[in-house]
Amino acid sequence: MLSFVLWLVLLFLCWPLALLALLLYPLVWLVLLPFRLIGVGVEAVFELLRAVVMLPARVLRGSPGR
Repeated sequence: MLSFVLWLVLLFLCWPLALLALLLYPLVWLVLLPFRLIGVGVEAVFELLRAVVMLPARVLRGSPGR
């Protein structure tokens, strides 16, 4: 919502720049998409490493019912 309000202010102040931003937004989104996918993959690897490192502590702690 805030980005839409900022775009409206930009439209009011400088409409050619606002229209250029509106046209370039999908292209920028497409360029940044591979970096987002790489980020998801890296985050998954770090979560896996964290789970492997924390596994011995979780096994030694035991279940709360015991």
